[in-house]
Amino acid sequence: MEEFEEGWIPHLFGFILPMMTIGGIYVGGWWCAFGIIFALGLGPILEFIFPDRAPSRREGFSTKPWDFLLVIHSLTVITALLVLYWRVDSEGITIFTVLGALSVGMVSGISGIVNAHEQGHRRKGSPIWIMARLNLLLVQYLHFTTEHNHGHHRFYAMAEDPASAPKSRGLWIHIFMTIPMQFVSAFKVHSTKGKGFLMNPIFHGVIIQFSLIIIMGVISIDFLLHYGIIAAFAIILLEYTNYLQHYGLVREKGEKQSASHSWESRNTWSRWTLMELPLHPAHHLKASDPLWELRAQPDAPQLPTGYYGCFWLAILPPLWKRVMDPRLPIE
Repeated sequence: MEEFEEGWIPHLFGFILPMMTIGGIYVGGWWCAFGIIFALGLGPILEFIFPDRAPSRREGFSTKPWDFLLVIHSLTVITALLVLYWRVDSEGITIFTVLGALSVGMVSGISGIVNAHEQGHRRKGSPIWIMARLNLLLVQYLHFTTEHNHGHHRFYAMAEDPASAPKSRGLWIHIFMTIPMQFVSAFKVHSTKGKGFLMNPIFHGVIIQFSLIIIMGVISIDFLLHYGIIAAFAIILLEYTNYLQHYGLVREKGEKQSASHSWESRNTWSRWTLMELPLHPAHHLKASDPLWELRAQPDAPQLPTGYYGCFWLAILPPLWKRVMDPRLPIE
């Protein structure tokens, strides 16, 4: 497996989407759809243009630029929300503002949730961890940190994990099942530690999220409707990602975790714009490793394309199964 030395600079590609989204909504009209068209229209094409390769890092590099990238991603989410609010406030609900909400939902799913996934593995209570909580609050998914860190990482690729999809389960059925199941699982993480209903942090999170909804509704009902689109689309993107990362892979009870229990993609467009998320097997082997420490794994099963191209396969379950099932290990 040939490796190429990479720094943080290629990850600046990840800011094209939020910048296009913010600029498009500011300009208005059909430009409001620029973000989602770029991500899901041009993204798969760029995956075929950009090569697949495994990253390496030189010794002794500074990690500050990497953390700075995460901070800027969080700020772009807030900026995109504010610009969309300005657009909705000036012209009300139109097809253009709805398309803008979908574009902001894409930004919230990547610069928000993918970012929060990385930030949420940092030291609890640190500024960057708190930023993860803010990112998740903005999409009404505060329980993700608990479920992901304490549930998914323990049970991934097992029947006990609601985020891992078994073979033959389609994306839409999985999303319908996994969202409530993950919420219940997160609640149980704390309840098993003696925190009853009223003392459970997941319940507290619901109150905070509901309070945010009320505040937005008081400020602007029109924007609240767009906010619902943003949060729903961002959550769907998150659960699509969970579906993609472990579809059909099985780990028996008591079996040691290995790189073979997560799907990997080495496509540089996906890697650079998704904060190394496609190197998912390495993340599961050592969850505390930050994104710059992740490496491609020789034994990891490989996706047919990057995350952008796989989106179009996954939303059509028969096509997805036809492509993916032959790639699964023989039972």
